[in-house]
Amino acid sequence: MATVVDSRTATLRVGNAPCSWGTLEFADTKGEQIPFDRMLDELVEAGYTGTELGDWGYMPTDPPTLRAQLDKRGLVMLGAFVPVALKDAAAHAAGIETAVKTARLLAAVASEPKPYLVLADNNGSVPERTQNAGRVTPAMGLSDAEWRVFADGANKVGRAVMAETGLRTVFHHHCAGYVETPEEIATFLNLTDPDAISLVFDTGHFAYGAGHFRVVEALERFKSRIAYIHLKDCDPAVAEQARAGQWDYFQALRHGVFSELGKGGVDFAGVLRWLRQSGYVGYVLVEQDVLPGMGAPKESAQRNRAYLRLIEEAL
Repeated sequence: MATVVDSRTATLRVGNAPCSWGTLEFADTKGEQIPFDRMLDELVEAGYTGTELGDWGYMPTDPPTLRAQLDKRGLVMLGAFVPVALKDAAAHAAGIETAVKTARLLAAVASEPKPYLVLADNNGSVPERTQNAGRVTPAMGLSDAEWRVFADGANKVGRAVMAETGLRTVFHHHCAGYVETPEEIATFLNLTDPDAISLVFDTGHFAYGAGHFRVVEALERFKSRIAYIHLKDCDPAVAEQARAGQWDYFQALRHGVFSELGKGGVDFAGVLRWLRQSGYVGYVLVEQDVLPGMGAPKESAQRNRAYLRLIEEAL
């Protein structure tokens, strides 16, 4: 858990990410990319003070250039998403190399708070998990031996990133990956080293993967390992359609399973209340996956920020 302070004086710090402007990591979801400088300008205009890196190469990878782009907008770099096929031991070495390369860039532009290396499974790459996202069964999960390999890979990434850059690694549970359901999150945390890796808790991915909206209960359950928060909503009607129609993960995305904040089933008032009562003082990151044809990213980002302000004012 992030550093604890007096919850009465804590102010919610809110960032957004390139995925909210259509820059998602999946090739099947890409359209014409909005240039990074326009994305950062719109992110600031929409009321955010932090950003994540996005795909490698989307933003400048030269540290002085990237720092200049952040500094002139008053932005904090919050993290970078790095997928690794952790089930495959043969993929670990390359995954560590990519994670350390990415973390070095983050460390070179770090301010306060320090950014995280956001590690994830290579989501969307295993047909069974992709086809059944939002409704996976235990039979679709990893064996005990596979879990040991998976956790070992995550530990190695976290230790290498810390040793090389001084930055912490957080793991992103994610639909269409091997850590999606509440019990899979629990197993991952039980098998990994708390000193090597923490958790980024994503409200929308939790709700869709769990099949329920008991998000605050889950935050409390995993509290000791949570270092970072992603705020994403999930539309229960679309989620139910996806399950009934057996849509795969990408079909659900295109139909808007992850809605704008406040238009789905996540209790964000409860989430923000929990953050305040828990003394969480890190950034929260809004993610609204805006695919091509789904609307204007800046306007969506503005509505999401305004929604959170309304909740803050009411608490």
